[in-house]
Amino acid sequence: MRKTLGWLLSLVVLIGTMGAAGFTAQAATAAQPAAATDIKDQILGIPGMSLIEEKPYPGYRFFVLNYEQPVDHRQPWKGTFKQRLTLLHKDVSRPTVFFTSGYNVNTSPRRSEPTTIVDGNQVSLEYRFFTPSRPDPANWANLDIWQAASDQHRIFGALKKIYSKNWLATGGSKGGMTATYYERFYPRDMDGVVAYVAPNDVVNKEDSAYDRFFAKVGTKECRDKLNAVQREALVRREPLEAKYAVAAAENGWTFTTVGDLDKAYEAVVLDYVWAFWQYSLLADCAAIPTAATATDQEIWDTVDAISGFSAYADQGLETYTPYYYQAGTQLGSPDIKQPHLAGLSRYGYQPPRNFVPRDIPMTFQPGAMKDVDTWVRNNANQMLFVYGQNDPWGAEPFHLGYGARDSYVMTAPGANHGANVAKLLDGEKALATAKILQWAGVAPAAALADAGRAAPLAAPDAQLDQRDLEREPQLRP
Repeated sequence: MRKTLGWLLSLVVLIGTMGAAGFTAQAATAAQPAAATDIKDQILGIPGMSLIEEKPYPGYRFFVLNYEQPVDHRQPWKGTFKQRLTLLHKDVSRPTVFFTSGYNVNTSPRRSEPTTIVDGNQVSLEYRFFTPSRPDPANWANLDIWQAASDQHRIFGALKKIYSKNWLATGGSKGGMTATYYERFYPRDMDGVVAYVAPNDVVNKEDSAYDRFFAKVGTKECRDKLNAVQREALVRREPLEAKYAVAAAENGWTFTTVGDLDKAYEAVVLDYVWAFWQYSLLADCAAIPTAATATDQEIWDTVDAISGFSAYADQGLETYTPYYYQAGTQLGSPDIKQPHLAGLSRYGYQPPRNFVPRDIPMTFQPGAMKDVDTWVRNNANQMLFVYGQNDPWGAEPFHLGYGARDSYVMTAPGANHGANVAKLLDGEKALATAKILQWAGVAPAAALADAGRAAPLAAPDAQLDQRDLEREPQLRP
């Protein structure tokens, strides 16, 4: 489906998207005739599609939907489940962005960065096995990257009949991985892919890239400060675990899955440095307490704020069971040495198996990520990968080989796990924006002639464009 824009098409799009003050969504929408059938009726006319609710939003229609999917796409006669999705409808004449976080779907109106850039529609999909999009009974063998890609493929096929213009796949973190896997298995569906901060753990047992990252990220002063707090939290394990027990009793936390409170406590503490760089900036180091003079409460508060003491309780793990299952069967998970904790760590980085109930069987498939990595290197076409310089997950990124075409890997300086196109250096930001517009089929003639003139077509909207940087499970993308 890779389409090359001609100058005539560009001129038509330019006329349809430019107003007196610049490119506007209103002009494009106004130029289109009204649909004969209401868009909600068209969507609900798709077999297997049902409405949960419609929420009003100025300039859009926003639907929360269920779509009936096969539990196993290889054997569709063996049962179905309802998969939740949302649809932010702009106009059928606009391109559509297919977004996934790789986790639960947000049921409030939101717009990803590519959707803002192309002024398009957005379909957002909940990843299979995340509640409530979980088969009952749940055969966990049906949770893998091919099945998830097939979910997207089937929804795309159903909605493409209504939204016939170009489509882009996108997502951040595990969502960026998901967009990449979708492209690997169904490369003819999308006209482009924008994958943000997508880890690429090709060899699960080879994680030295992370050790090299933590040896140089930020400044030595900040690294030493964080390491000292992390070490101090293990030195003061006894009084701080007493506080943890009180907090657990107050909040009803239990530790059956991980094993006991001690294992959960250490898992939270070992996440501390990684979590800081994943979600914070170098400037935030000033707020980290000095370990040698900090009180127990100050150590507790900083670890809780950055890592979260609820993370490895059964109640914190439950939501993310599908992720931990995938990490232990296909995606892989990082392991770092942290030599400053020598003699204090009892368990090291615990494997995903420790975070999944034991009645769910898990067997790791080492070839899954190697297959995706090889495919991307040799076949990437109209794909953009964006990383943050100070994001630990960027230590193992996707790479492009000689077979890649019109594809790019870009890094936002100083950025964390929230890196995006807007945070790139000016030249790369312009190029990335121009490519996204081109792949979506809505690049104005000026942007085609000069990437430096490329800019988002939609006006900013503080509510729609906010990024819900969900507090994902630490050490998890």
